[in-house]
Amino acid sequence: MYAFADKLLEVTERHADKIAAQWCKSVRSNPHTQWFHDRKPDDCTNFALDFYRNFRVVYFDEKPYKKLEKYFADYAEESFRKGVPMEEAIYALIMMRRHIWLYADFQALFVTAIDAHRAVETLNRTIRVFDQGIFVILKRYGEMRKGKA
Repeated sequence: MYAFADKLLEVTERHADKIAAQWCKSVRSNPHTQWFHDRKPDDCTNFALDFYRNFRVVYFDEKPYKKLEKYFADYAEESFRKGVPMEEAIYALIMMRRHIWLYADFQALFVTAIDAHRAVETLNRTIRVFDQGIFVILKRYGEMRKGKA
């Protein structure tokens, strides 16, 4: 699994700017992410760029939850401060995950049946990372709304 994950994360890091730009284009036109529609491309891209560049650190950490919690709490706080509705911040995150895989698929990383099997394992771990992120964002938004910033 790790060889495939390495390949995926290397492509994600190396092409973070391209993936973030594609994500930005999508999020600026998606009906579920209205807040992003009027944002300048550079402002929009920065939401995803940092994550794509640092996903490896969270992905391979033996105990990733502390790093995940820090990253996603920061994401929630920044989104909250900027006025991004919570549901749009979450949907934008889901789109970030999707764009990792869209770009990987475009790069033809899944060539053999073994690669496909490893891709499924990697996808499962990626989903767990993002699911934990969604939980942290929901929790942090709730705390900030109650004034427990």
